[in-house]
Amino acid sequence: MRKLIFLLCILPFVMYGQDTKVILPVPNKEEVKEKKKPSEFSKRLKKEFKYSTFYAAYNGNNSISDVTSYSVTDGLTTEKISTPYDYSAVFGVRKIQRFGYEPNIQNRFKNGTENSFSDAATIGSKSKGFEYLFEWDFRRQQGKSFLSQDHFLRYIGDWYVVKVEYLQDQFADINYFEASQRYRYKFNRKFSVNAGFVQRISEPYGFDPLADWVLQTGDIHFTNLAIEEMGYGVDFSDVDNYQYLDPNGNIVANSTEVWEAVVIPQILSDYVDRERALLPNKLEYSFVMGFDYYKYTKDFWLHSWANVMPYHIKSNDQYSYNKYNGGNWVDYSGGLIFGYRFTKSLGIFTEGKYHKYWNRSWYDFSMGINFIIL
Repeated sequence: MRKLIFLLCILPFVMYGQDTKVILPVPNKEEVKEKKKPSEFSKRLKKEFKYSTFYAAYNGNNSISDVTSYSVTDGLTTEKISTPYDYSAVFGVRKIQRFGYEPNIQNRFKNGTENSFSDAATIGSKSKGFEYLFEWDFRRQQGKSFLSQDHFLRYIGDWYVVKVEYLQDQFADINYFEASQRYRYKFNRKFSVNAGFVQRISEPYGFDPLADWVLQTGDIHFTNLAIEEMGYGVDFSDVDNYQYLDPNGNIVANSTEVWEAVVIPQILSDYVDRERALLPNKLEYSFVMGFDYYKYTKDFWLHSWANVMPYHIKSNDQYSYNKYNGGNWVDYSGGLIFGYRFTKSLGIFTEGKYHKYWNRSWYDFSMGINFIIL
């Protein structure tokens, strides 16, 4: 009996002490799927988008303060004129290698209010490869709305640079598409020159819709223009009180003084905008040459670039700028970014860019001094 009880006590330990083998079901070969390797196109696409930044931001602030206007026509009356708040809505994607003097974007959010002057440079910080920027900026300032967009794709090679860009800046009233192909010669790592060709598509800048309405005296027959082109009318039934009517028959002025001072300027502006919108875009071929210089140290940096288009192929287009300018002209652009730290506490900086195309100029600049109390 004692032996039987002893065997029953040690039996569970013997059973659990044995090795246990688990046999898993073996799937059929048809069920085993081989992982697909990414295609070369997928690898290339992933490489080009690596380190790119997608951003969207909405910024706002109050506009100018309310203005109170006064009138004494029917006794003293007042009217408060309010201006809606200013805002900017920015959307974009960019992959542009930053220069040494630019802040590291990984340490801050991009809100669209930054002004990266170096984006306008012909040669980027990247020694070779693709760079791109696609940005839309919807903005309202003092009650007026503007759309600005800048999209470009640039490839930098050892001895050439290719770039296509579309720029629209309603604030500066400029809009064009540009493609350039340039040969690049590097003297050293800091300085290079380039030369090549540029093709630009734009509206016919220089065209003056009012030129056909200018009299020999230099004045404009604005009343005839308003009647014949814009549908306005004049009621002469009362010789002592002319009435000027809009295309809908509404009275817009009861005197010649108001007609000429208030209504006519708006009519001329509307007419010019209408005629410009009806014209087809024109294509121009130009020769371009330029340079790029970049030097950076911890306490001193200088980045400058310039582009000049001294010659443009004359075309038979009736809206060619050659026709309105009376011959050839020079277009140019450039930029400068400079910084110097005198000490750990004191430093100065200057940065800006300038464009002049078809005798139209637009620019940005910033300069200042910083002093840090240590």
